[in-house]
Amino acid sequence: MRHIAVIDIGKTNAKLALVDLALRAEIAVTTRPNRVVAAPPYPHFDTEGHWQFLLAALRDFHAQHGVDAISVTTHGAAAALLAADGSLAAPVLDYEHTGPDDLAAEYDALRPPFAETGSPRLPMGLNLGAQLHWQFATDPALRGRTAHIVTYPQYWGFRLTGQVASDVTSIGCHTDLWNPHEGRFSALVDRLGIAGKLARTRASGEVLGTVLPAVAAATGLPLGTPVATGIHDSNASLLPHLVDRPAPFAVVSTGTWVISMAVGGAKVPLDPARDTLVNVNAFGQPVPSARFMGGREYEMLRQPAAPDDGDLAVVLEQGLMLLPATQQGSGPFPQARARWHPGEPESPALREVALGHYLALMTAECLAMIGAEGPTLVEGPFGQNRWFTAMLAAATGRAVATSASQTGTAIGAALLFGASGRVDAAAPAGGTGDPVRQAALARLADRWRRACAAG
Repeated sequence: MRHIAVIDIGKTNAKLALVDLALRAEIAVTTRPNRVVAAPPYPHFDTEGHWQFLLAALRDFHAQHGVDAISVTTHGAAAALLAADGSLAAPVLDYEHTGPDDLAAEYDALRPPFAETGSPRLPMGLNLGAQLHWQFATDPALRGRTAHIVTYPQYWGFRLTGQVASDVTSIGCHTDLWNPHEGRFSALVDRLGIAGKLARTRASGEVLGTVLPAVAAATGLPLGTPVATGIHDSNASLLPHLVDRPAPFAVVSTGTWVISMAVGGAKVPLDPARDTLVNVNAFGQPVPSARFMGGREYEMLRQPAAPDDGDLAVVLEQGLMLLPATQQGSGPFPQARARWHPGEPESPALREVALGHYLALMTAECLAMIGAEGPTLVEGPFGQNRWFTAMLAAATGRAVATSASQTGTAIGAALLFGASGRVDAAAPAGGTGDPVRQAALARLADRWRRACAAG
């Protein structure tokens, strides 16, 4: 088994990547924007559009390269409510919809404490339990229409195989529905009355089933093509390092969300008010984590520019920095309002450098809150941002390395089928630069932290 097609549904884009498992390398990637459908009954994901895109891409990949198996990874905070005939009983809710906030007091009376779930209370639909509570409360007939509730990777697995499941990484992703310390559902499942509907949790690497005849006909795939149960995207980024690296280390998965995960680090108390949480890895083990919406902030604030070292020198001379946070309600500074110090950047190039520094400083704060030790491995697009990697190394005082993966998740998702050989060597970044410059970055990081503490 060599070529694994990976369905990767991120918050910003839907992708299909073809991974050569022997090389642990992506040999083809195609993407589609994950636009939210602004239509009744609430903002929701375009699952049918994605499905047609995925079928076409699977057909093309198989014709060009051959596909031996399929794996699935998606963003968290999403589930599909399936009717008895396999159709959606309701659209898949966009977790950024504010509807669940209308019933926050009712939901807060139901949800278990952080000590049980490792799941912080988050706004909108970022707690999957809050989504389900709101959906059933606002559509009284929905409960009767719902035969099965599956987490989002397994929705695509269901479309491919007809098999119903949830996976441990997705149900353990700040849902309030899982007890990561005991490896079982939390008390919320019974309180919501969904124990008979929430699909059985399976290990991410189990084979969920083989492709349905209709899928085989649409794609040219053989009927026996296996499909993995699937995995939450940040845990897909973590998996190659769990397989190959000795602890301690940390992985930073970058995309719409920047998620930091500490493996074998210091034991520190987690603060749910600052968006720390316990994720569950592909082996069912709890992983201290912290996050902020860095990719979203970057897209909101950036301006086209090609900065150089001269721009960096100006940023350091001016002490130019962005203080948190553009996105309120999550991250290590959930109530803070973003502001530039000492003032707005004078050019897009200066803004780009300072923005890379800001994202790195927020990431360093997340890593400190979860007791991260050892090298930091950056997955996804921020690994290609030199201003980010240099500041992250300076702010943490530890080595930073980056992955060559285009998607940041596809290699890990493919590894659910196992692999031979070694993971692609991570490229050193950030900490190998001019020591004088790194010292200047460290001083800027210290000023940023003091400014954040002062409020």
